[in-house]
Amino acid sequence: MAFAKLKAHLRKAKAQTIDALWKAVGSICDLYDPKECWNYLNAAGYVAN
Repeated sequence: MAFAKLKAHLRKAKAQTIDALWKAVGSICDLYDPKECWNYLNAAGYVAN
């Protein structure tokens, strides 16, 4: 799910160079809320109960 969100934002960014791609990834990372990231990890089984 996290990668689907990342890919959707990358498509919107339409980066044409490697540098632009990395800048886009950096700004996209700011769109992920820490709680959202925890939920992704928990759903994937990486969070111990």
